[in-house]
Amino acid sequence: MGTALVYHEDMTAARLLWDDPECEIECPERLTTALERLQQRGLEQRCLRLAAREASEAELGLVHSPEYVALLQGTQALGTRELQTLSGQYDAVYFHPSTFHCARLAAGAALQLVDAVLAGAVRNGLALVRPPGHHSQRAAANGFCVFNNVAIAAKHAQRQHGLHRILIVDWDVHHGQGIQHIFEDDPSVLYFSWHRYEHGRFWPYLRESDADAVGQGPGLGFTVNLPWNQVGMGNADYVAAFLHVLLPVAFEFNPELVLVSAGFDSAIGDPEGQMQATPECFAHLTQLLQVLAGGRVCAVLEGGYHLESLSQSVCMMVQALLGDPAPPLSGPMVPHGSALESIQSVRVAQAPHWKRSNLTSECTGDSHVDTGQKKGHMGLFTWFGSYPLRLLFTPQVSSGVAVTPASAAAATLDVAIRCGLSHGAQRLLCLAVGQLDRPPDLRDDGRNLWLNIGGKEAAALSMFHVSVPLPGTTGGFLSCVLALVLPLAYSFQPDLVLVALGPAHGLRDSQAALLAALLRGPAGGRVLALVDEESAPQLAVVLARVLHGEAAPGLGAFSMASPDDVQALMQLRGQLEPRWKMLQVASEAGGPGSG
Repeated sequence: MGTALVYHEDMTAARLLWDDPECEIECPERLTTALERLQQRGLEQRCLRLAAREASEAELGLVHSPEYVALLQGTQALGTRELQTLSGQYDAVYFHPSTFHCARLAAGAALQLVDAVLAGAVRNGLALVRPPGHHSQRAAANGFCVFNNVAIAAKHAQRQHGLHRILIVDWDVHHGQGIQHIFEDDPSVLYFSWHRYEHGRFWPYLRESDADAVGQGPGLGFTVNLPWNQVGMGNADYVAAFLHVLLPVAFEFNPELVLVSAGFDSAIGDPEGQMQATPECFAHLTQLLQVLAGGRVCAVLEGGYHLESLSQSVCMMVQALLGDPAPPLSGPMVPHGSALESIQSVRVAQAPHWKRSNLTSECTGDSHVDTGQKKGHMGLFTWFGSYPLRLLFTPQVSSGVAVTPASAAAATLDVAIRCGLSHGAQRLLCLAVGQLDRPPDLRDDGRNLWLNIGGKEAAALSMFHVSVPLPGTTGGFLSCVLALVLPLAYSFQPDLVLVALGPAHGLRDSQAALLAALLRGPAGGRVLALVDEESAPQLAVVLARVLHGEAAPGLGAFSMASPDDVQALMQLRGQLEPRWKMLQVASEAGGPGSG
């Protein structure tokens, strides 16, 4: 259905009219530079471009008081000195005669995006807006924010579209206290925020930004705060936070819509955040969110004040929204000790409210039939040899599905592994599901990692040979994927992932699709799924769609992991975490005797 890009050049009109070193970083160039970079990379041209409209007073009133809206409307007639005096009544805010118009456009852009996604006109999108919104409160501007764009969009989705479960993900480096306060007693909105906190010594200096602020009344557990207590958090820390905090809770919550407060001051180079996450990381985060809510993801720009880092990060997010593979993450995937402590504190605080999410658990030939290439990303093959593997190491194809005879599944997998290692893969991850044995002559040389789901027992025969029984519940399957498969994959950083679904593999089509969708990230999109012909063609088509960037189908009703499944994961993580550091978060979080 495509990706929307919502923008209006009038949002560049407001600018600072006096000297204020704190506020000068919120400038019009934030939008123009990001838009120019999208155009240079040909990304804007691939999106459905929508011109932002102004939010009505009634729409603003979903969140803000009439008196506050009237006050801002009056700023259009004020002179510079009066604007400066009024701005001084708020924390880190400046007003301009165009602020009211710009802020109405910013809120309206978020509303347009939500309407387009929920009407089915597009699958997802980005509202490129300023001023930002997540600090704004019912009757007060705050932290460059005038109207709370994302909160207004959430209220609108509830009122106009009848949604009952909305997830807001705020990855801006500052705590979005405005959104938190608006929804802190509302169990229909799950708000997740990570933010630079430094034990309360970083702006906005609020006690309620800490991990133990989890909501109020019926909203207990629906506010999830992850405080970063040191600067320098990077790719491994951000991915670990998603795998071990956000996604377990989000899958249990089962949102109908995902709103992203997309602040890129949490990216490398930004003077506000002082973090180390590369722009590519935001493609991975976006891709991880796209497995939720049927892929209905609406992102709205918040902060981001290093123009180069901001524009690159915006491009990475839009590429992911368009369905492009996320580029591989650079550097070792080893979370910081401080990040592990923060993630542990969140899991402890949230465990009483999300018991089903296990937050306290450890926690032959050489011919092909049909290449079916689509947009240079996807190949659909019938397997007769090494041809599909060779295609995966060309610019034309990054992923594929191979249909194999059931009687030849093991032999086909053996050929696939050999071809992968001989045709350019330095590190190959093989995820074998069902009755498939590891090739006996496969060496533990660091180039291949074998993970079997469906083994008789949980076992780590080596750091590169792992087996786990297939969990029997939705919760058990998700725990296996989020707490074992993906941490192993991101730690190993493969060039190629083979997903082999053997005879009697036991996965539902939706589970197989989710696995394939999530494994696109670690290998930069290079995934080959092997499907026996008894499961084809329906499963092959579902896998082809998700490998091409479409949303994975939902898993259905959520059910808790069994004690046996939890125990199996506990044992494996205990054995594997000395080598694979992304597992440490899951095994240390939750306190003594837990995962």
